[in-house]
Amino acid sequence: MNEDTLKSWLSAYKAGRLSEAGLLSRLKALPYQDLEFAKVDHHRALRRGFPEVIYGEGKDIEQILAIARELKAHGNPVLITRLDDKKAAALLKAFPQAHSNPKARTVLVPQSAAKTSKRRKVLIQGLIISAGTSDMGVAEEAAATLEAFDYPFERLYDVGVAGLHRLMGHRDLIGRADAIIVVAGMEGALASVVAGLVDVPVIAVPTSVGYGASFGGIAALLGMLTGCAGGVAVVNIDSGFAAGYMLAMILRNLERRLSGAKSI
Repeated sequence: MNEDTLKSWLSAYKAGRLSEAGLLSRLKALPYQDLEFAKVDHHRALRRGFPEVIYGEGKDIEQILAIARELKAHGNPVLITRLDDKKAAALLKAFPQAHSNPKARTVLVPQSAAKTSKRRKVLIQGLIISAGTSDMGVAEEAAATLEAFDYPFERLYDVGVAGLHRLMGHRDLIGRADAIIVVAGMEGALASVVAGLVDVPVIAVPTSVGYGASFGGIAALLGMLTGCAGGVAVVNIDSGFAAGYMLAMILRNLERRLSGAKSI
């Protein structure tokens, strides 16, 4: 459920194309639909601006399919994260219009087969930077989240601190961004370096990439939390989804203000 869907229902009711009983029947599914094993939150997009996302680990494919069908039926794009190959294949078979991102381990079922964005009336731009090629999986989860929520971004990968000339060669791209995600493992120093170059929010994502003393990403997490550059927010280890969600929220609110729209 989102604002556009709700407005279309009300418009149809006012025009006589939807009966009172029909409208009430649809509204009864708000704020959630109880599937016994899951309570699907159809009200989330109205509250938060973005629909519920399905976390694939720990759920069997039948549960994932049932939740995905319920979300899709209410006009939402459906993003499923942390999928293995078998689950991804089953989702692609069930939803022919869906597409997968194997590196991110995600599947996205769009709102329609030929979705046309109504956004981009104002120019906003996100940027996802990864320190190394090994960090790309987490970076791509952030990218898949932004794609699901229909916000524009660019990628800049493998520009870690071991070769800073690679990063500095893209100053124009970095300078155009309205908010930046920085994904890095090892000691996580790239987040501070990027934040020291820009005047926009930086969302740092520590990854579990690294040798023994990296402690599965804890070293990068602590490095990002104790970095000397201001304006850095840090999400959980390997949580590309959380970073993508935060960047989408920043871009949405920036877009709102630039377009003159009023928030609630």
